Amino acid sequence: MRKFFVLIFSTLLLSVGALSVFADGKYVGGDISLLPSYINHGATYFDLNGNPIPQPLQYFGEQGMNAMRVRLFVNPENASDTHKGEGVVQDLEYVKALGKQIKDAGMAFMLDFHYSDTWADPVKQWTPKAWENLSDEQLYDKIYEYTKDVLTALNEAGATPDFIQTGNEISYGMCWGKSTDATSALKKVYTNNDANWPRFTTLLKRAGAACREVCPEAKIIIHTERVANSGVLKAFYDRMKSYDVDYDIIGLSYYPYYHGTLNTLNSALNDLETRFPEKKIMLVEVGYYHDWQPSNVSYDLSSQYPINGEGQKAFTNALLSKLESHPNVCGLFWWWMEANEKGLDWNTQRVTDNWYNAGLFDNQTGRAEPALYVLKDFLIDNAVSDITTTSRTNTNVYTIDGRQVRQQTEDGNTLENLPAGIYVTNGRKVIKNNK
Repeated sequence: MRKFFVLIFSTLLLSVGALSVFADGKYVGGDISLLPSYINHGATYFDLNGNPIPQPLQYFGEQGMNAMRVRLFVNPENASDTHKGEGVVQDLEYVKALGKQIKDAGMAFMLDFHYSDTWADPVKQWTPKAWENLSDEQLYDKIYEYTKDVLTALNEAGATPDFIQTGNEISYGMCWGKSTDATSALKKVYTNNDANWPRFTTLLKRAGAACREVCPEAKIIIHTERVANSGVLKAFYDRMKSYDVDYDIIGLSYYPYYHGTLNTLNSALNDLETRFPEKKIMLVEVGYYHDWQPSNVSYDLSSQYPINGEGQKAFTNALLSKLESHPNVCGLFWWWMEANEKGLDWNTQRVTDNWYNAGLFDNQTGRAEPALYVLKDFLIDNAVSDITTTSRTNTNVYTIDGRQVRQQTEDGNTLENLPAGIYVTNGRKVIKNNK
């Protein structure tokens, strides 16, 4: 019997030089900003069956992921102890090293500029301490120079980003001012202060100009988190268009326990695809709990998706099915997928001050959660997914153009004795190389 190798289609770059890892223009992976910290502190990773995973990043690629996201702070040493305890550690040297590992693994690298010393999100977009006393004109120059310097350093380190977020969850603007300025008029720019928009969009334009100059092949992402309010979401990107902000991709955060059901997401995606058909869309942050969820969530979906590994997998499969009807959605990234406290000494070697129970590993056992293994199905393009939308466990074998060449077999050897080539089975593309 001839041996053969089955490789997930998204990792073809590692074995078939003529085929691009990004051939379909779709990307799946996660934000792994704390992965080096976990590894350096002794966290131990295992697959679903308890086998050790010595190199998690390589393993993610073997499971069909082709892109990873990493955040960057200006100077995280200035962050509060609380925020450092939440994972604010990613300075330029940290990101250079991790970015190169991602690129060396044959994956696309998404860089997430926070333009702050600490978390930048809907309720905090504080100007870096070193920039606090700059005038607006000086700040415009600074954000350009900083972006350019960072990207130049990443290029030189072999960590050139393929996607660049110029800001993180910036629905309310960015670089508001000092964190002690509780009355900052720059907060919530889209609600009631039109005077803030020229400043905000100028910052984005200057950051984007540096991206185009240093990384002309990279795609620029404008990232928001207003999925639950489609009207505000559309109005925000209308503003981007009216101010002629240069970008390529609409980036969204979607957490069902904060933003609502998949029907809410579906409505938001429909509205964006209708209003901005020229833009691609990425879900740059997604998550759902596999263990206990906090009591203060906005939406409790546990009756539909139980708070356990199988419930997390059920949510993920439902999300993938929903995204199949949205051709403009080209990216899916699970946030903090690497969270794993197994093997750490909580007193001396912990990475964060609190467990995150919506990653893709069990914090107590270190084992991968079932959802990790279905994310790759996102890479199935719409034409191929028509073959398998009724069941993600369909092991019939099809050619790439949809012709069935073998029915499901009991022993699972569905590719045995077939010629070398690309096939579709079990809801995904595979390549068979006869040896």
